[in-house]
Amino acid sequence: MFDIDFYMKVHDLKYQLMSGNTEDRHVLFQKLEECRSPKPVIYNIETTNACNMRCEMCPRTTMMTRSIETLDMGVYRRVVEQIEPFPQARWREWEDFVEKHYGIPRNDMSENHFFLYIIPKVIVLHGYGDPLLDRKLPERVRLLTEKNIPSYFSCNPANIDVERTRQMFENGLGYVKYSVEATDDIRHKEVRGSASNFTSAYHQILQLLDLKARHGYDTTIVITMLDLNKPWQEEEFQKLQEAFGGLDVYVYLKSQDQKWYENKTQPTRSIHWTEFCQFPWSSMTIKSNGEAVECVEDYNNEIILGDASKESLYDIWNGERYRKLREDHFNRTRGIKCTERCDMKLIGAYTRQGAAV
Repeated sequence: MFDIDFYMKVHDLKYQLMSGNTEDRHVLFQKLEECRSPKPVIYNIETTNACNMRCEMCPRTTMMTRSIETLDMGVYRRVVEQIEPFPQARWREWEDFVEKHYGIPRNDMSENHFFLYIIPKVIVLHGYGDPLLDRKLPERVRLLTEKNIPSYFSCNPANIDVERTRQMFENGLGYVKYSVEATDDIRHKEVRGSASNFTSAYHQILQLLDLKARHGYDTTIVITMLDLNKPWQEEEFQKLQEAFGGLDVYVYLKSQDQKWYENKTQPTRSIHWTEFCQFPWSSMTIKSNGEAVECVEDYNNEIILGDASKESLYDIWNGERYRKLREDHFNRTRGIKCTERCDMKLIGAYTRQGAAV
């Protein structure tokens, strides 16, 4: 989830800034604080940072040094108890807003539709790990369903366990995304590592689609391929669409994030990566050790903003460390991940120079 009210309130101001209008950073900081809800919104909960893949485009493969952990269920329950879904009336207002300001219809199927219509209403249950390696995932899904909060996670289809996936379907899983980088097993292994495999994963996904149809489960199965700018990418995506043609799936090509990791500069189609970073004002991430950080991209928990096992989400969100993070985005503080190891622009790039916030 992210704070849809914040997005709606700051939209015009945001695009004025991105169009070249600048504003005094002190004035702008105060405007964003006035738009920011004092009640935190959780974007994602990293239930585990364990992963058996060796993905070429992921900094986890070579740069993540934190311990491998699975989030304690007590901490997870504590976090979920503090989350509330958006009211239906607010959600309808948001959908009208998206159609008007972004021009994306409700029935579209694309990465921008997924980000603007699905991500705001779900709790994302992945981070720098594969959720399918978390054996408590069915129970985590159930706890969110009981609070009327849709759940979603992205995973590697090579790790599918049909029985546990059935349990998640039963428990009300909203969306599951299977990352498929090629229909050719050799190419898939080149991108994701030797543990990945398309052929067997494809047959298991077909089995899950059959299971879903027979039992009437509401879970949406999403198939996505990352646009890695490979010479064979277009051909492979076409083959992927053909492989799942006519089936009950949501298929789209996703722009690559973390391009800084491979020094890539190709443009993006993603609205999310085109706009400046709003995470410090719109949402919070909880990692597998219970630490609160600014966003899912903080693979090593470099900017720790609180501890959800000991502090309330409200106190973390409104605390001094979060205020410092917001100031850092204005000041483009050197030496932190947000400034030096992220593809997103910081709001400080759109403000008039002057004293630090």
